[in-house]
Amino acid sequence: MTERQTPRERTERDRPWLMRTYAGHSTAEASNELYRRNLAKGQTGLSVAFDLPTQTGYDPDHVLARGEVGRVGVPVSHLGDMRRLFQDIPLEQMNTSMTINATAMWLLALYQVVAEEQGADITKLQGTTQNDIVKEYLSRGTHVFPPVPSLRLTTDMICYTVNNIPKWNPINICSYHLQEAGATPVQEIAYAMSTAIAVLDAVFASGQIREDQKGDVVARISFFVNAGVRFVEEMCKMRAFGRIWDRITRERYGIENPKHRRFRYGVQVNSLGLTEAQPENNIQRIVLEMLAVTLSKDARARAVQLPAWNEALGLPRPWDQQWSLRMQQVLAYESDLLEYADIFDGSHVVEAKVAQLVEDSFAEIDRIEEMGGAMAAVESGYLKSQLVSSHAERRARIESGDEKIVGVNIFESTEPNPLTADLDAAIQTVDPAVEARVTAALQEWRDTRYQPPFNHPRPCKALEGLKEAAKGTGNLMAATLECARAGVTTGEWAGALREVFGEFRAPTGVSSAPVAVTAEEGTAMAAVRRKVELTARDLGVGKLRFLVGKPGLDGHSNGAEQIAVRARDAGFEVVYQGIRLTPEEIVTAAVAEDVHGVGLSILSGSHAQLVPDVLERLREAGAADIPVIAGGIIPNADAELLRSAGVAAVFTPKDFDITGIIGRIVDEIRKANKLDPLEVPA
Repeated sequence: MTERQTPRERTERDRPWLMRTYAGHSTAEASNELYRRNLAKGQTGLSVAFDLPTQTGYDPDHVLARGEVGRVGVPVSHLGDMRRLFQDIPLEQMNTSMTINATAMWLLALYQVVAEEQGADITKLQGTTQNDIVKEYLSRGTHVFPPVPSLRLTTDMICYTVNNIPKWNPINICSYHLQEAGATPVQEIAYAMSTAIAVLDAVFASGQIREDQKGDVVARISFFVNAGVRFVEEMCKMRAFGRIWDRITRERYGIENPKHRRFRYGVQVNSLGLTEAQPENNIQRIVLEMLAVTLSKDARARAVQLPAWNEALGLPRPWDQQWSLRMQQVLAYESDLLEYADIFDGSHVVEAKVAQLVEDSFAEIDRIEEMGGAMAAVESGYLKSQLVSSHAERRARIESGDEKIVGVNIFESTEPNPLTADLDAAIQTVDPAVEARVTAALQEWRDTRYQPPFNHPRPCKALEGLKEAAKGTGNLMAATLECARAGVTTGEWAGALREVFGEFRAPTGVSSAPVAVTAEEGTAMAAVRRKVELTARDLGVGKLRFLVGKPGLDGHSNGAEQIAVRARDAGFEVVYQGIRLTPEEIVTAAVAEDVHGVGLSILSGSHAQLVPDVLERLREAGAADIPVIAGGIIPNADAELLRSAGVAAVFTPKDFDITGIIGRIVDEIRKANKLDPLEVPA
């Protein structure tokens, strides 16, 4: 034994965390091949990415699914797809995370039925369904139903799994996307904990859980968090999370067993901070963010998934995902991290930071409780407006240079990057023909599901049973399992519940967001405001009108909201109707509102189909002179195609100067209306 390895310093080596890669694309067959390849490389759990139609309860042939099938995840439309997704993967031995929310009950039912068909003992199934609908209203946008019935679906799932699949984590309260939407550490903690309180209150009030089961319920509540590049603050945040959860579960719910009160979380490190500019810098960002959730033993994640270096460019390839997996493996197996007790115990700096986070987070939790809890704070728009405001402040700090990002607003000069020399080969692309094949396969399933070899009962009876159950107060899981066994499709299941529960359009938070960038004389914002005023005068209108549209199913609205807020502050009258619109709806609104420009935001990859559709519909409506601006994760080759199709300008994540973007939009409006360019000094 060396001097550096004394018995007092050494502890029994900690076991590594679960290592996952968030993956899925194109088809169930292609994703199954990817999963088996990743498991062979040493990945110890699966993390399933579903495509947007699956997440939002639509079948691939629905009008809103156009361009979205198989792009950001795997399409799962029915039991046959789920069988193929997990073919030759023994689910009884697997730990599977499914990033699914509004349709979580449906996907869990399909998973359970496939496991039963494999001969698995469902009481041994291990994994997680995300199933946190609150953050969908606030940041990710795959909600379907209103808050009250959505909470019922979550409650029923929790009660069902505790009684039938006891090793399953039925909810993964997810602060990850809150940080992506601009949340500060205090907001991330407070909003996640307020969601947990709303969920536990509903579960214990449902009458489905005995008093002696309360500890079992709390023990199955897990969390999914974000870790940014400020890794000391992020590590302190995780310690604060643990203390707050321990106090809430002990004092509010009377949970005595410390094992039940343990804060259990998985993590996906921050994708918001990954840059399109100098993307090789994302590697060190990912490593620092991984350290934030692994260095502290007392606050260490039990499951980690890392993004790939090129996610700001497009869909990562298998090799890119392998690189991220190897980062985890090097830390876990080559370093000595797992050989020590918590290395931050006794640090005055860490203790002071954690104590401050705990105090500030409880203050915000109390504020939300005074409003009536998380669901009331969602419906009032309070939570959304706070996030839009925080995100606007962050963007303003980046633009001013107060918050520095290497390669973006500091140290921008660079050598040619061999990783992106052939940009089209540096990301994975989804074959556009996939959508047609998936849609054709769905129609074949509908036509043959009750014939050999499947012999499913006709789905009508199961769907009627689901609707009747939804109108009552009983647990909906049994009726959902019947639908799964009857060969019902994702769109049919969600459609039946839409008939009973209705749909919900969440507050956008734009109108109530405060001004983030002021327009003092001599500033860039003052110059843009002047351009807006002069252009409105030249066109003979009181105000320029700009429509911000989110076509398709992409619910990541952060960028669209920031453009809308900044255009408002620059003097535009902004038309923003939120997410999930068809091209037809966007064009109808543009014509009805007589707008001077249209901005389309798409991050899911469906721009190649949806943006040209909007252009064509504008031409058919006699409004071809309205300039269309596109923004999102758009590869260079696609950007060229969009410009060739008639798009006036394309902006991607490397374009961080939002005020400058608004100025460019004004320029395009002037060009479209044959006005001379304006030179307004900043």
